[in-house]
Amino acid sequence: MFSKLTSRVTPAQIIILGFLGLILVGALLLTLPFATRDGLGAPFLDALFTSTSATCVTGLVVHDTYTYWSEFGQLVILALIQVGGMGVVTVAVAVALLSGKRIGLRQRFVMQESISAPQVGGIVRMTDFILKTMFLIEGIGALILAVRFCPEMGLTKGIWYALFHAVSAFCNAGFDLMGFRQPSSSLTHYVGDPVVNLTVMALIVCGGIGFLVWDDIRKNKLHFHAWRLQTKIVLTVTACLLVFPAVFFFVFEFGAEHWGLTTGQRIWASLFQTVSPRTAGFNTVDYAVMSGPGLLVTILLMLIGGSPGSTAGGAKTTSLAMIFLSVRAVFQQRDSIQCFGRRLPPEVLRSTCAILTLYATLFLTGSIGLCLLDGVSMPQALFECASAIGTVGLSMGITADLSAPSHVLLILLMYFGRVGGLTMIYAVASGHRPAPAQMPQEKITIG
Repeated sequence: MFSKLTSRVTPAQIIILGFLGLILVGALLLTLPFATRDGLGAPFLDALFTSTSATCVTGLVVHDTYTYWSEFGQLVILALIQVGGMGVVTVAVAVALLSGKRIGLRQRFVMQESISAPQVGGIVRMTDFILKTMFLIEGIGALILAVRFCPEMGLTKGIWYALFHAVSAFCNAGFDLMGFRQPSSSLTHYVGDPVVNLTVMALIVCGGIGFLVWDDIRKNKLHFHAWRLQTKIVLTVTACLLVFPAVFFFVFEFGAEHWGLTTGQRIWASLFQTVSPRTAGFNTVDYAVMSGPGLLVTILLMLIGGSPGSTAGGAKTTSLAMIFLSVRAVFQQRDSIQCFGRRLPPEVLRSTCAILTLYATLFLTGSIGLCLLDGVSMPQALFECASAIGTVGLSMGITADLSAPSHVLLILLMYFGRVGGLTMIYAVASGHRPAPAQMPQEKITIG
């Protein structure tokens, strides 16, 4: 089946169609009567929205996951999160390997496209590494959370909650089951809890830096000079995005009186609200009362997202690095972009510009659309659309109150944000070949 499919369409189209198929199957399962607590089943649009949000590991919801969905519905959502986080193609290759089928060269190309691998060689071994790493980290996270949840919720419920939130955190999904306390409360009850905060943040970061980075670290240990350039850039940018926003939140946001946080809670809240917006979607504070500057920083973090080949969405840390490196090259009057003793090819910058332009266009167009369709304020619209296209899942509390057309708009943004900008471009532009001749060159003035 997988072999026949890949012989007809391009790798980018397979990824797009794979996610679309999974979303539709999930939506149909969530419309079943026993998927909801009232036994009536969810309306198709609500089921489609939830399925898209889970498959695209976003976390935006029109209904609280605990109060609306039954245990079966929650299990479907968890399965969609896991498959969506792993990637549809990764799952297909894993099933083929388990069934003893040979993975051909074309299927390996599809896998390379799916996980953003630099080369086809070793792609099957990489699949095995991805699966083992994912389940190991999720298992460790679930065990730690179970130690915290079981005394509070009981053995069975504590284990289920620990597993659900560990998978949701590692896959950067942001779905939670804490609605038994208060609907849509996420992890606000644990704003000062070190165990929950550290575990969830660690799972988010581990899932967001990418499997290629983990594979590089596994091979070369902590020898910085032996790492690939991408690993160096990803870890450097990630470290900066963990430190500087956290300092901003601690100094300028959570010190305000209306938050009523202790010093310890301020530290944890600052760290958590720095990590989670980069596509995870959990929150330990209420974003509806956050200041304008705090919301702006959060929106920027949501748009940046995680790293290539990870469970995270967004424009990616490498794109942010390329912009800063390009600016540095201009100031230093260099003809090429350089970093860590390496020169980056021009096509990397072209791809970065294309991705950022697409994300910015869809982000701003979607925000204008929400304002026109439902009359929400521009800050709310910007926040919601950044959350959707960055596959984050944070909200200022307006998702459930939006109209059907706005929900469709958010579905499209979540879908685009998960499959990725370059994948969309390659899928649409398949079959086009560049002209062999080159046009005459002429310079224009910039700035």
